[in-house]
Formats: sequence, structure tokens, C-alpha cells
Amino acid sequence: MSRVLNGKGGVSDATREAVLTALDVLGYERPTQLRGDRGRLIGLVLPELQNPIFPAFAEVVGGALAQQGFTSVLCTRTVGGVTEADYVDLLLQQHVSGMVFAGGLYAQGDASHDHYERVLTRKLPTVLVNAAVEHLGFPQVSCDDEVAAEMALGHLQALGHRNIGLLLGPPDHIPSRRKLAAFDRFTQLNGVTPYVEHTMFSVEGGHAGALRLIRAGATGIVCASDILALGAIRAARRSGLSVPADISVIGYDDSALMNCIDPPLTTVRQPIDAMGRAAVELLVAQIDAATVPAQELLFEPELVVRSTTAPAPDAAPDVTQLAG
Repeated sequence: MSRVLNGKGGVSDATREAVLTALDVLGYERPTQLRGDRGRLIGLVLPELQNPIFPAFAEVVGGALAQQGFTSVLCTRTVGGVTEADYVDLLLQQHVSGMVFAGGLYAQGDASHDHYERVLTRKLPTVLVNAAVEHLGFPQVSCDDEVAAEMALGHLQALGHRNIGLLLGPPDHIPSRRKLAAFDRFTQLNGVTPYVEHTMFSVEGGHAGALRLIRAGATGIVCASDILALGAIRAARRSGLSVPADISVIGYDDSALMNCIDPPLTTVRQPIDAMGRAAVELLVAQIDAATVPAQELLFEPELVVRSTTAPAPDAAPDVTQLAG
């Protein structure tokens, strides 16, 4: 380490970069002559790691950044711990070259967004992943939530379901609002009886919300995440019902191991590889002083049909829709 800090030779580039990155992550000041290299750091700010979709996204973004010569610094919020705003301040102090946010407070209409203003004031290259409140002024990369909801609802309708529940995140959650808008249109056009529940993004939240939907009479449940879907399956089983014979469940994300649960989960897949690479391309373009509009790139989701959906009880599926 002393050879790196004193700028002496005999150290490989990989070792030198590893030592300097360790100093940055631990919060130590680099020697003055080495501070220019700190700009190769990118802050990657995630809400949590319990949902497998976030570690998977971090891997995609981290790999794409490494190919461009950047090192990602992973920042994960914890309840009662370091907040997203705190991480922003820490990253600004470390003079990072840019930031990528996924699932941040920008997706919550009622949350404080003051820390994003600090990033804008510094004109720091930044990209937001997935739907955000309006007028924040950053480029966005999102999966099309409305199309995702339409895909899931159309699948249940084709299976003969007429009492369909939608299990969403909190009411101020922008991606959930978009799914709800698609659900409202769908139910009005197709004569489907709608049931909607808002809950927290956790297995426990999914369990509680799904219980209410089941008691209301829903035979099919569309969930705003795979984690919520796991809670919905647990709620069905603890109610003495079978998935998918009595209750059909659809998730959202196609996160890790959803094809390995029992039964394997039908879900709507987010194209995280393409989204992660696009986020890095937008970020690097900003770092290279290119003009990047504060617009949203929408990516197409994919319905992945597995074993948690089946024809509604006492209803024949629409064969023409299934064939389509």
C-alpha cells in the first residue's frame, strides 16, 4: 500500500486501482497527487438487497461500468440506518463521477426529494432506474409498468378469471400508480370485477394484502413484485386454498429462483440486462459531456408463464386468447 500512496513504481495497475478504491470506499483522503483518479467512482444507490432483483441489477450495472473503466460503490439503505440523502452527501464528498439510483425515493410521491436537488445543483451525471415523480430533471430507464399490468391481466382473463385482484406497493409509489391506471382501464373495458390492495414490499405485506383480496372473492391476483407474489401464495395456502387450482398468482420482476419455487412462479420479466446497460450508456454519455435529455426510456416487459396460473374455478378459458 505504501508504494501506491507514495506514487512509486513496481505496482500493477489492478493493484493500484484496488488500493485507491478501498481508500475511497472507507472514506480516507487520497494523497493530493492521486485525487484525480477518484473520478472513476460511480455511486450505485439501491433501496435494499432482500429483493433479488436489486443484487441482479447491481451486478449488471457494476459489470457494464467496469467495462468502461469505472468502479461502482454500492450504497444500500437500511431501516434506521444510513438514508438515501446521507448516501448522496457522502458520494458528493467523495467526488464521484456520477450516480445511478434504482428504486429510490424518487419513486415515492410523498417522500422528500431535496437531495436530488443537491445533485442537480452540482450538475453531477445521474440516471434514475424505473418510474419517478415528474420534473426531477434526470434521464430515466424504466420497464413499462402499464404494459406489464396489461400482459398479466390479459393472461388471467384468457384463463377465465373475472374476479381479479391487484396487489400493489404504497399508494404514492409511482410504478404502482402506473399499474393501477392500466388495471382501471382493463376492468372498465372487459367487465372484470376489480379488487385493489396497497401494501409494503415484503413477503409479510404480500401475505396480508392477498388475504384481503382472497376474502373479497378474487380468484386471480396480479402482484407488483415477485416478493409480494410469494406472500400471496403463502396467504392462499394458509387459507386452505391451492395455487393455482383455487387461486392464480402472477408476480413482477422474474427475480432469481422464481422458477425454482413450488410451484414455479408465473411472472412478468423486467429486462434488467438491457435496462442496466442503457443506464450505464446514458451515464457515461453525460460524463463525456454529451447532451442527454431528461427523458424516460421505456423497455418492454415479457410475460413468463409457469405454474402458478390456471383456469379460474368453474370457468372455461378463452381458447382464442390462449392461442393468440
